[in-house]
Amino acid sequence: MNYRCYASCAFGIEGILANELKDMGFENVMAQDARVYFDADETGVAKANIFLRTADRVYIVLKEFKAVTFDELFEGVAAIPFGDIMPSDARFPVDGNAVKSALGSVSDVQAITKKAVVRAMQRVYSQERFEENGSMFNIYVNIFKDIATIALNTSGAGLNRRGYRLKNAQAPLKETLAAALIMISRWHTREFYDPLCGSGTIAIEAAMMASNMAPGIKRRFDAQGYDNNFRKVFSEMKEYAKTLIREPEMQIYASDINRKTLDLAREHAHNMDLAHYIRFAQKDVRNFSQPERPASVITNPPYAMRMGEEKEVADLYHEMGKAFLPLNDTLVFVITADDRFEAKYGAKADKRRKLYNGSIKCTYYQYFRKK
Repeated sequence: MNYRCYASCAFGIEGILANELKDMGFENVMAQDARVYFDADETGVAKANIFLRTADRVYIVLKEFKAVTFDELFEGVAAIPFGDIMPSDARFPVDGNAVKSALGSVSDVQAITKKAVVRAMQRVYSQERFEENGSMFNIYVNIFKDIATIALNTSGAGLNRRGYRLKNAQAPLKETLAAALIMISRWHTREFYDPLCGSGTIAIEAAMMASNMAPGIKRRFDAQGYDNNFRKVFSEMKEYAKTLIREPEMQIYASDINRKTLDLAREHAHNMDLAHYIRFAQKDVRNFSQPERPASVITNPPYAMRMGEEKEVADLYHEMGKAFLPLNDTLVFVITADDRFEAKYGAKADKRRKLYNGSIKCTYYQYFRKK
């Protein structure tokens, strides 16, 4: 069966996600704010969930319609044949969002949608109540400029949940954003360094890309519980993904001054079976030396988010500039929330890109021209 789907993502990386989908062979790819639409059958839904690196979740669109009143929302949702989509014991929580719309109360939108789904189910199953103790069919209702989009969240938990980061360091970088940073840098065959690796997210995502490992190979998705066909295609796609894994062509280095954080990074890499592809070392960024081969440095240094951290972080950025700017044939990419990073670092970036690390507005500073 063919579906109109969309993959959600962080603001600023829609183009990267659209390119991912096109490269994977999906058709009718269309980017909008924080989401990219595409067409897929059951196998395509499995492929998108397992292989996409920068998407937050993958949704199947059930219906789009105008809704400026709760009656219009109720009738629009109730007309969807949920009884043909979900079994009688399905769990169907409703999540939602409303932006620039007459129906601004998200909690009311969720409650009305839930009642309408029950009404639709009752047309097929002659029962007053639904126990909701079976497979998960998470329903997402998004209302933007009075247009309601009703969709199934096929992923379940966000796709950033690869399965390796079981413990969080302070201010972790989302896995999907880390993957986007690497893609923006166009890193392919150069040696890879993260000299402020923290809990290891950027280096692990780099190792995953270098070894051609699908990011969703180790986790479960809600759509696996929809029916036997979905269960089968997800199983087959994961087996196929295993056959694609290969040895990286380059070295990947990750270092940090903090021993406990570095141990956590090693543990995370081990959880993804990637520890043997990454060379970890306890090292101060001030001691970063000229790589022997052409290299890319991609890093997420600490931000001065709390009182009293400004001088410490400013000193760190200055030391980073002293270490990185003299390097030959080394590209440097830094993401930070500090608008004055360039002044502290000691050089203007060749390119900048606005991105969001969760709710934090950041800039991705890119240095690739030899001064």
